Amino acid sequence: MITHLRGTVVLDDEHEVREAWVVGDRLTLEQPAGAPEAVLEGWVLPGLVDVHCHVGLAADGAVDAATAERQAVADRDAGVLLVRDAGSPADTAWVHARDDLPRLLRAGRHLARPKRYLRHYGRELADPADLPDAVREEAARGDGWVKLVADWIDRDLGADGDLRPLWPDDVLAAAVAAAHAAGARVTAHTFSHEALDPLLDAGVDCLEHATGAAPAQVERIAAAGVPVTATLLQVGQFGAIAAQGEARYPRFAARMRAMHERRYAHVRDLHDAGVPLLVGTDAGGTIGHGRIADEAAEMVRAGLPAHDVVAAASWRTRAWLGVPGIAEGASADVVVYAADPRRDVAELARPAAVVLRGTRVR
Repeated sequence: MITHLRGTVVLDDEHEVREAWVVGDRLTLEQPAGAPEAVLEGWVLPGLVDVHCHVGLAADGAVDAATAERQAVADRDAGVLLVRDAGSPADTAWVHARDDLPRLLRAGRHLARPKRYLRHYGRELADPADLPDAVREEAARGDGWVKLVADWIDRDLGADGDLRPLWPDDVLAAAVAAAHAAGARVTAHTFSHEALDPLLDAGVDCLEHATGAAPAQVERIAAAGVPVTATLLQVGQFGAIAAQGEARYPRFAARMRAMHERRYAHVRDLHDAGVPLLVGTDAGGTIGHGRIADEAAEMVRAGLPAHDVVAAASWRTRAWLGVPGIAEGASADVVVYAADPRRDVAELARPAAVVLRGTRVR
């Protein structure tokens, strides 16, 4: 089957063409022989990317395959055709065999310590020294990524309970080195400023949230070129999290509330410093799937240009992950809009057509 894509076909930040074609499950920029069976017209973008998403996870932990499928379909129908799954207790390798579901880059299980992360979410290591070996195992289990939980509330401190790093600095450095030796990259959950410098010293490849970054750390992240996934939908819940912990953990609550209050300014600071910002919903757990447009709108509300947010939700992050966008011979994974989302980010919520592996799925 041949589908003619015409209008404004966005290749990257610098290049657009007026038309492209889907032939079978592949894209071509050269007109094929034969008449097209279908025409899709509008602004054509490479399939969107949710770079912080948890297929197979819900509020109480792992879900069954049918629920995970519904999560993936919700993401797909929102235009997300590539997911970096930032940790899941469920084995979702079966998604790879499903041509009707988004491409999935799995990070294996979150690596944490007992009572230092959400229950039933991660793989808990009683001995921190086991982290490098666990990283090797999760690197073998995943698709080129490993997810570390770098900080969480330490409830053993009682009323002084607050965010604290989970890993000794030398163990963290050995763990990141182990992942790199296995050909995997490492991303890390971090809310606090205390966990950031050891992560950067260790050579971490990506930061999730990074809400506690002090000005000097923002500059350091920018200088290292380490991307940050803003997860503003998640940070938008910090006020409620603070209220829940106020009575027992006032220090933790005060910190979470402060990060919530300056979440937009913080993301602007990261952007203005030149930190590459990624678009991730943190879907799974307490946030529903299919909300990429909401996350993008939050980033624009924070003061980021719509063009930069859309680029981060599509071709820039595809390039960073090593997955082609719209290019000769690439998989035909595109989203079509009636208007340009680079001018009005709200258009991301209104895809006119979604094509995955050459098949129109919406």
